[in-house]
Amino acid sequence: MKPVIFTIIGNDKPGLVDAVAKKVYEYGGNWQGSSFAHMAGQFAGFVEALVPADKHQALIDALNCINGLQVNSQSVNESLQNDTDELTIEVMGNDRPGIVQQITNILNGFNLNIIVFNSTCESAPNWGNQMFKAKVRVAIPADVDQDDVKDALEAVANDLVVDITTTL
Repeated sequence: MKPVIFTIIGNDKPGLVDAVAKKVYEYGGNWQGSSFAHMAGQFAGFVEALVPADKHQALIDALNCINGLQVNSQSVNESLQNDTDELTIEVMGNDRPGIVQQITNILNGFNLNIIVFNSTCESAPNWGNQMFKAKVRVAIPADVDQDDVKDALEAVANDLVVDITTTL
């Protein structure tokens, strides 16, 4: 069994995840993890599964036969283990163009590897504008001070609230 990572996108409709799960099982796979979202009427996500190496391509071909679904894949030789600590960073502030680029640029400047990045824009009824919210999990090298990371992120804008916790 070898890991395969595949991304899927298509018109959202009930039963898509079930159809994908059935194909993974049919080709001898063991579902390891996934993340799915509904965005602008589309279904998007990615899956990691352990699949017999000789069945990777057949599985991807079968997934591409699901009506309206597009699938891309990447076979992986082995999972990399990370020996660094992880932090969860929560950011909230007024939305504006470039905020994601500014945040990711700061994280990159500290050599932080982004493991998970989830963001949304939500209406702030009392303020009359959009609020940007992000929850980011990063791997942080031992020589990086998380207070320095927080200070750099808060310097992006005076309304940006940053909360950092150690991920266990």
